[in-house]
Amino acid sequence: MRLNKFLLAVLFLSTFSFSLFSQSDDQAVRHDGNQKLPDTEIRTLDGQVTNLTQYVGSDAEKGKITVISLWASWCKPCQTELDAIADLYDEWQEEYDMQLIAITIDTQRALAKVKPIVESKGWEYIILSDANQALKNTLNFQSIPHTLLVDQNGNIVDVHSGYSPGNEYELEDKIKVLFNQ
Repeated sequence: MRLNKFLLAVLFLSTFSFSLFSQSDDQAVRHDGNQKLPDTEIRTLDGQVTNLTQYVGSDAEKGKITVISLWASWCKPCQTELDAIADLYDEWQEEYDMQLIAITIDTQRALAKVKPIVESKGWEYIILSDANQALKNTLNFQSIPHTLLVDQNGNIVDVHSGYSPGNEYELEDKIKVLFNQ
């Protein structure tokens, strides 16, 4: 009987902790565009060290609107969000001259799961890794998916945590406004 109560308590705490970290409800934060995207060291899925600013705001990509989605292989709302965006991504690239960078926060040990997920889903995004949690710690967020909208100059203009069906259309509306400025 004691063991059952203990197991029930552990199960409850595990579920509660997981739900705090992986949210499906919406939390949007509006930024004034003055916060620059941090120049954080991240890695490609092949393990090569790179900096986030090489993909956003560099000479090659100057002028592109960028959506950055922070996700993990174990986060179902993250995968659902990236799948929903995948359905619209080609159109967005053509219409708004934008890019999406999906950055996994999976630990080094869990990274082996990421490539098979990306390949099976057919995501055409730039996929990077924040296994050392440097970007996560710098941005100081607690839940995923965590989505940043970055303007053509590398400024964070919108932040959204969690996913609900239809959020991708709200994101498109924000991209459209940014594109037309």
